[in-house]
Amino acid sequence: MSDNHEHTVEEKSADIEEMWKLRLYVAGHTPKSLTAFANLKRICEEYLKGRYSVEVIDLLENPQLAAGDQILAIPTLVRNLPEPMRKIIGDLSNTERVLVGLDLRQRGTSR
Repeated sequence: MSDNHEHTVEEKSADIEEMWKLRLYVAGHTPKSLTAFANLKRICEEYLKGRYSVEVIDLLENPQLAAGDQILAIPTLVRNLPEPMRKIIGDLSNTERVLVGLDLRQRGTSR
């Protein structure tokens, strides 16, 4: 019984270490913002399924939130965890660029 409990604790620790915390900064429900969100959701479901959280921040509603992550253009994706922080600007339509930018794939390698 104790072996099972220890195994569960190890699994939880591994899950915490692998959790990805992402923020997508947008300005309203523009086509570019909607495309960025759809692309992000698709990439996360394929490469990070069950290991990510996405917070969408609309800067038209909360412009003061841009300062915290030093957002200069939109849409911008910010990876807070795992560290170090990474930023990707654009609609995230270039999957390869997004994967490299998030450190999910090394430049020039395939899945």
